[in-house]
Amino acid sequence: MEQIARAKQTVRIPIIASLNGSTLGGWTNYAKLIQQAGADALELNIYHVATDVTQTAAEVEQIYLDILRVVKAEVAIPIAVKLSPFFSNFANMASRLDATGANALVLFNRFYQPDIELETLDVVPNILLSTPMAMRLPLRWIAILYGRIGASLAATSGIHRATDALKMLMAGTDVTMLCSVLLRHGIKQLNVIERDMRAWMEEHEYESVEQMQGSLSQKHCADPSAFERAQYMRALTSYPRQKIS
Repeated sequence: MEQIARAKQTVRIPIIASLNGSTLGGWTNYAKLIQQAGADALELNIYHVATDVTQTAAEVEQIYLDILRVVKAEVAIPIAVKLSPFFSNFANMASRLDATGANALVLFNRFYQPDIELETLDVVPNILLSTPMAMRLPLRWIAILYGRIGASLAATSGIHRATDALKMLMAGTDVTMLCSVLLRHGIKQLNVIERDMRAWMEEHEYESVEQMQGSLSQKHCADPSAFERAQYMRALTSYPRQKIS
């Protein structure tokens, strides 16, 4: 809470807090404290790995909806929900969160996977920073959801370069989020990405971000099936094969 308050006093940009709770009471209590500290919005980082073999998919989905519902009832600031992609029908889940009052969806939560240390025979944490390949999953789903739900869409995972951010904007995102690239290269990389985005937009005669946003979403794509399985064989056959001598 002190960090949020200090950040509000220091910068002019909005401060969006991120909260990961474990109980409904904890979510609501800390959400209220975060709002009181001055946060402009709150991201519900629902880091839930379903491992109970008796728990159904419907019950897992209801956990997300219940957390959103109780937090929305307690605070007035906008609420974003950070999601994993592991739902049977992600489009339906996104629509239900939108209907429950989510102001934004953050796609996607990248669960950290444990590793095994063979010498000590321990299960250990092993954080691997993202690569640009990771952006393909949020790119697809943002392109599919654009224009279908009212909530804003934020893309996270794998955004390292100006071209990555541009692609996400064309798919329909409202926000591109950076982490791994800043850990690798430092905060000044923001200036590099913004400079390269401006240069690309000027070269291709885009006057604003709004002009490109959603232009290559499924809604506006000349071939909507490109974001679905219909392009499966085309993708496979497009891979360059080496000639066997």
